[in-house]
Order: sequence, then structure tokens, then C-alpha cells
Amino acid sequence: MPSSSAYEKRSWFMRWLSKFFKGGSSNRGQAGGTHRRPPQFIGDENMVLRAPVRSLDNRSRTDKEKEELDQAISISLAEGLKKPNGFGWRPNNEDDHSKAVQDDPRSSYPPYVPREYQPTGYRVCGGCNRDIGYGNYLGCMGAFFHPECFRCRGCRYPITEHEFSLSGKDAYHKTCFKELTHPKCEVCLQFIPTNGAGLIEYRCHPFWSQKYCPVHEHDNTARCCSCERLESVNTRYVSLGDGRSLCLDCMESAIMDTGDCQPLYHTIRDYYEGMNMKLDQQIPMLLVEKQALNEAIVGEKQGFHHMPETRGLCLSEEQTVASIQKKPKIGGHGLIGMRTQPQKLTRRCEVTAILVLYGLPRLLTGAVLAHELMHSWLRLKGYRNLNPEVEEGICQVLSHMWLESEITPGLGSSSTSAAPSSSSSASKKGGKSRVENKLGEFFMHQIANDTSAAYGGGFRAANAAVNMYGLRRTLDHIRLTGSFPM
Repeated sequence: MPSSSAYEKRSWFMRWLSKFFKGGSSNRGQAGGTHRRPPQFIGDENMVLRAPVRSLDNRSRTDKEKEELDQAISISLAEGLKKPNGFGWRPNNEDDHSKAVQDDPRSSYPPYVPREYQPTGYRVCGGCNRDIGYGNYLGCMGAFFHPECFRCRGCRYPITEHEFSLSGKDAYHKTCFKELTHPKCEVCLQFIPTNGAGLIEYRCHPFWSQKYCPVHEHDNTARCCSCERLESVNTRYVSLGDGRSLCLDCMESAIMDTGDCQPLYHTIRDYYEGMNMKLDQQIPMLLVEKQALNEAIVGEKQGFHHMPETRGLCLSEEQTVASIQKKPKIGGHGLIGMRTQPQKLTRRCEVTAILVLYGLPRLLTGAVLAHELMHSWLRLKGYRNLNPEVEEGICQVLSHMWLESEITPGLGSSSTSAAPSSSSSASKKGGKSRVENKLGEFFMHQIANDTSAAYGGGFRAANAAVNMYGLRRTLDHIRLTGSFPM
């Protein structure tokens, strides 16, 4: 047995159909009068299907009755359209509801029809949500589009090519998608090529995150001797004339001659004095070229040297060294006008002089000076025959501590209770740029992540001891045992 609800619907529909035909014949005599609106087909999504409003014309009765019959049949067929939760006739106040919908400015005519109830051939554009009609259209991703509405998510221009890229539900020109997802080399500024296995392979600097093609490690691309970044095609590095190059960021604070380096040297001596590690001897400090530094290393009988990275030397032997007396000027992409002067160094104590490579940024020059001054302090205080891991390790700790005090305003050493750096150093900290502070962070990163046994392994062992026992107790333990406290 059909339900009472279904029976009432059919009964009501037949009564309404009868009224429809009667109303149709009576309305023909009311030219210019008000038409009674047909009932509405209401769904659970508030979508309205209006029966077409008949127009008054002079066609024959037979034609008009045929049209009315077609309309009635189409409305009857609509009862068979069912969504999962059903559609139903709304018999009460259909005129009031029809008027409310028609007067609603948000409603449209012709009304929106859910896609599952659209007649065959009826298409709605997935871009503008308008009827496509009988014009040209594109069909893809389960939807239809006007040709001008199928657009790239990246550049917003229409996609006219036969092939395109898809990310989720977003379409892209293939070139736009490659720009968006394929990494570019930061040296040659080209897309990084795939390797033999079809994979994108590139190198990435662990601190600066500079991505580049593997080939640039072997094609003589210039690398900054200070920050290690590779030269890109849209920048130019300054050649120091000894096989080294310097980027413009590092060049900004580079120290170029012995006279310019003296204030920094005295600042670091003051830093040592503030930690009760005063150096009683006046040790000469010279800024030298790479060749002069290498020659001095050959003549030095003691000490361990990290040859590929040597930037400074604590000299114990008497030598004659060419010191830079006049800083060079930039000419083109190189330096011109440098003047050196031979200087004979005589030994008055355990340390003859401290030599530092010229052309390094201020913070890196200071880190080298802090390291070499620690070598001087150890020798002057009678620390003898230390193995490289212990001596280089504790010197690297002092270098790291000084850098930390420079780039962290208001912070003294985190590894000791010593006083903070001198007022002259503090005044300079306020004047450092963001670029210089970033360089300082990189130099600290270099020290902490050095892979060599003496410098890297020694630093990590020394730093762990200083963090646990403090600098003074660690130094006392080294004097007694020649090793770090465990």
C-alpha cells in the first residue's frame, strides 16, 4: 500500500492539474489581466523550478492546449526526480512563496538547476558558474569551462595549450608550474638539471641555504674566502690577488692593513683582561698577505696548523715578515695600490708576533685574533706540550666566546662568569649591520661544525668542559693533566 503521504500528493496533483486547465481557458479571456502563478517545485536545497509563465497571443486553441499539455506533462515528470532525501510538492501558500522568491533580489531567472537535474546538453562553466549554452567549451577534471574561463592558477591567464600541469584541483601552464616548483640554481640562475636517474640533484650550503648546480663546485666559479658563498652571474666578487675572492657583504667590513687592525686588536686584549687573563707582554700584531703567512708557517718550528684554512699564526721564531702598511683600493674587480714593508721580528718572550691574513671581515679578523691570543696566553703562562686537540680546542672556545659577545647585545660569555667585553667593543656592537651580525653567526657556525679532529673535535670537547666546569677550572685542569676534565 502506498503511504498516505504519497496518496495525498497524487490526489492533490490531480486536483491542481484540473484547476490548471480550467484556469488556462479562463485566463484567455483576461487579456492584460493578472496571471495566477503556477505552483513551485521545492527541494531541500531551496532550489526553485518555476513552471513557465504562459504568454497571451493569438494562436489557435488547439496549439495552446497542446502547449499547456506539454507543460503539465513536464511538471508531472518532475515528481519522479528524487534526491537521496527526496523532493516534494509544497501545496500550501504556493502563491506567496512564488512571489517571495520572485521578489528576492538574490534569485535569478532562469533559476539555477542542480546538475543532476539538468537537461541533456545543459552545462555550467566551472570557472564563472554561468550557463555555457551552445558555444565552445572545454571539458576536463570532471567539469566544463568557457575557453576563456579555464585559467592558470599562477599567472591567471587562459590555458590554451593542449597540455597543462595539475596540482590538486588547480591547473597551471606547464611553464608556470615549473617556475613554481622546480628549483633554480642561485649561481647561474637556470633551472637545476636532472641527473642520469631523472632526479633533480643540487648542492645546498648548510648555513646560507644557497642552492646551486653540482657542476659549479668544479667549474672555477669564485667562492668567497670568508663566507663560502659562490659568486652568482648577477654579482661580482672582488679578487684579492692571491687566489682569494671576497663578496661585497664581506668586503663592507674587511680590514685591509695593519694600522686599521690595531683598534680591534686592543679591543680583544681588553676582552681577555676582563676575564682575568691579561697578557703582560706587548706582542706585535701584523696584517700580512697569504704568501707571507705561508712562508712564516714554513719557518715556524712549533704549533699545529690547519693548512687549508690557516688565517692566523702565533709566531715563536725570529723572522722577517712583509707587513701591509697601505691598504689597497678597489680597481675594477681587483685591488690596486697595496704597499708592504719588510719587518724583522725579534724574540723577547715565548711569542714573537701574531700574524693575521688581510682582507677578512672585521668579525672574522677578530675571531682569528682571539684564537691566536689564546695561543699566546697559554705559552706565556707556561702551558707546555699540549696535544693539538686540547690546545686548538680551547683556543677555538675563546674565539667562539668573543664572537658570541659581539653579536648578542648585552650578553657576556655564556660559558663563564667573566665580565662582558670592553666598552669600546660594546659601542661598536650597536653600529653593526644586520649583514655583519649574520656573518658573525656564520663564523660561529663554522667553529661549531668544523670536521677536523683538532679544531672541530677539540672545540666540542673543550666547550663541553667549559660549560660544565667553567673556564678557569678547565684551564687549571689542562695545566695539571694536559687534558680536559671529564
